[in-house]
Amino acid sequence: MEVPSVEVQVSESNWLMVLLLCILPAMLGINGIHRFMTGKIGTGLLMLFTLGGCGVWTLIDLIVIATGGYKDGYGRPVVNK
Repeated sequence: MEVPSVEVQVSESNWLMVLLLCILPAMLGINGIHRFMTGKIGTGLLMLFTLGGCGVWTLIDLIVIATGGYKDGYGRPVVNK
């Protein structure tokens, strides 16, 4: 019996750009620019108003993006293409 293959849709967002926006300029990461870029407007605004959860949320996002577990606003993984 043959198992049908399942095609996983991935995000159109550029993984490296999302990672760099979270890492390099600390103010961009703290302001949630990477979340706006991937279509997560609501949590982007929360990060903007809380300064990235005082940096904690930004650090968590950085780890999740770097390990490949970050998803865009539609639930598609943001992967390194």
